[in-house]
Amino acid sequence: MAQAYGENLKQAMDTLRAHKMRSALTVFGVVLGVSVIMLVAGLLSGFDQKIQENIKQFGADTAFISKWDQGRHGGPPPLEERQRKPLTLEDARALQESCPAVKNVTAFLMTRWDQGHSVRTKAGEVTGIDFRGVQPNFGQVYANAATLEGRFISEGDDLHKEKVVMLGENVAPVLFPGGHAVGQDVMIDGSAFMVIGVVEKPKGGFGMGDEDRRVLIPFSTFRKTYPMADEINFRMQARPKMLDQAVDQAREVLERRRRIPYGGKDNFSIETAEQQVQEFHNIMLMTYVVMIVLSAIGLLIGGVGVMNIMLVSVTERTREIGVRKAIGARRGDITWQFLLEAMTLTGAGGVIALILTNGLVWLIKVVLNWPGSVPVWAAVTGIAVSVSVGLVFGVWPAMKAARLDPVEALRYE
Repeated sequence: MAQAYGENLKQAMDTLRAHKMRSALTVFGVVLGVSVIMLVAGLLSGFDQKIQENIKQFGADTAFISKWDQGRHGGPPPLEERQRKPLTLEDARALQESCPAVKNVTAFLMTRWDQGHSVRTKAGEVTGIDFRGVQPNFGQVYANAATLEGRFISEGDDLHKEKVVMLGENVAPVLFPGGHAVGQDVMIDGSAFMVIGVVEKPKGGFGMGDEDRRVLIPFSTFRKTYPMADEINFRMQARPKMLDQAVDQAREVLERRRRIPYGGKDNFSIETAEQQVQEFHNIMLMTYVVMIVLSAIGLLIGGVGVMNIMLVSVTERTREIGVRKAIGARRGDITWQFLLEAMTLTGAGGVIALILTNGLVWLIKVVLNWPGSVPVWAAVTGIAVSVSVGLVFGVWPAMKAARLDPVEALRYE
């Protein structure tokens, strides 16, 4: 039996080699469908790794607290969220004092979502900056706010509303190409600030996400300079292995302070790094669904092409089939010959898709410093699906060949 299958496979390969162009055109749809599966899986695996790395840069034991519901709105926030009262410094102090599981809380102030800011010197200008007013403990709570040069914002800076600023690692070279940013002056929205330090950019970024455009000034200075700003958010750091307890305690304190009735909807949000990762995984799941639909279209086109070309092959080889039957070939032998030919054709398409996709993912990895790669499960699934397409769409041509009458087949011209 194994020898018969081997002979059938050899004949299938010989047939494909004899019709290279026809085989290549036939397998195009399979290559397209399988490539989509592998490419999307490879890119999303890189996204997953980078998202988790970047989220953990904020600290695995921290939670983000805001008056806004987390997640992308796709535009301005809903009216209900815009009407919520802002968080306050008193809320932050209450969390620090009333939550035993909370180690530290830092507040930072931002302007409205639709207001842009710029920082400039005579040498250059940076727009679209991540501009915040931060408290002195900001660098203690955020794991990605290490000081690369100079010093961090101090209690004195905040208390006296000093006009000092810390620049992101990618902002400083634009404003001071020659280096030595510390001690120099910059203009932020027309106001002069003295640079006291440079913040090290977060690790694990990729592409444009590797750019640290942060510009940090003292919280009190920000409030004085932008009196209409009320976008206060918190980053809360829990004690070791007590993040869940810290979140529960913080929610209870804020619900009480913001007078939320029992069972009522919170007018604030608390989100941990694990929740952010889970939200991204949900997005990935929806992407995979879209990927499957697109792949199915390509595979359907490829499958129909395989079936058509196999039917043509049966017609062209009618006399050959008659000869094989005349010398003792059984229906099963003929069926497997054509099934293996179809499966070999589509399986070759799967291998081609794997090679092309790995090459493309490698290129993206080199150009964009991307950690993604085609997962083993995606490669195995892609090859298995491609072979299955040949099996499914090769059944009808194989059965048609097996049912040919040997006498009629031998007389066929």
